[in-house]
Parts: sequence; structure tokens; C-alpha cells
Amino acid sequence: MNRPLLFLDVDGPLNPWAAKPERRPEGYTTIRATPTPGRTLRVWLNPTHGPALLRLGYDLCWATTWMAEANRWIAPVVGLPELPYVDFGTNLFAPRPDDVHWKTEAIVAYAAGRPFAWVDDEQTPADTAYVTTEHPGPALLHHVDPRVGLREPDFRTLAEFAASLNP
Repeated sequence: MNRPLLFLDVDGPLNPWAAKPERRPEGYTTIRATPTPGRTLRVWLNPTHGPALLRLGYDLCWATTWMAEANRWIAPVVGLPELPYVDFGTNLFAPRPDDVHWKTEAIVAYAAGRPFAWVDDEQTPADTAYVTTEHPGPALLHHVDPRVGLREPDFRTLAEFAASLNP
């Protein structure tokens, strides 16, 4: 069986953007990134996250508004190689009348029936319902608290899901 996909959002899971702005979380480093010309962002990243993600048994894929820019700004700091990414194209931030997140349909299409986990800080029950209805394979939508980012319990949940696919 192919390894499952792990779709990675940046802001929330890797960059705990909602942490207290005056206190960088322990273990994180600060970068100033300019993914869009003229707009500099303060980003907190943990260099241990990349190696931990690589050990989980997934094929990693960016699922973030950063798209290709995640390979330039995020991957080197967290210790990841260049990764493929979901190209959200013109659907970037496009609201849906059914309250499904604007990323969800593109992620399901990219997965093309392959098992996947998706870490993000914005999924809702509408996304879970959409994935259950539209994706024929196993899927885990894992919410990460944007105040703390990925933590050990998140890595355990992801590892357990991957292990459950290969009994």
C-alpha cells in the first residue's frame, strides 16, 4: 500500500500565530518572511518539527496559502526537503455557501482517493462531512490549536492514524 498523504498547513500547526505576540513559544525560532512582495511576516517555527514529521510514515504535502513559498521560507527552517503543494489557484480564500473550508475540495481532489491526514487550525464539522461524503479512502482531519502549534499529542495521533492503515 502507498504511504498516506499528510497535508500540512503552515499558520497554526507550524507557526503558532495566535500565541501571545510578546512571547515566542519555547523551542521556536523567529524568521521574517516576505512570501508576498512588500509584506513581511513574523513567523515562529520549531526546527524539531521537520524531522518529527518525516518519521511519521507519510508523504508530506503543503496545504497552505504559502503554496510554493513554503519551500523557500518554511521547509529549510523546520528541516524539511522541498515538498509538493496543493495549488489552490483562484479558490484561495473563496467562501463556499455550504461552509466547507475553501481548501477542502482541492485537498480531496489532490488526494484522489489516497488515505490522508490534514493538519490545520480551521477545519469544521462541515469539512469532515464533505470529506466523508466525497473521499473514498480513510482520512483524518486533525485540528491544531494555533496558540501552541504542533505538539507531542498531535504527532502521536498522526502516527496512530498512519499505523492503523497498515495493520
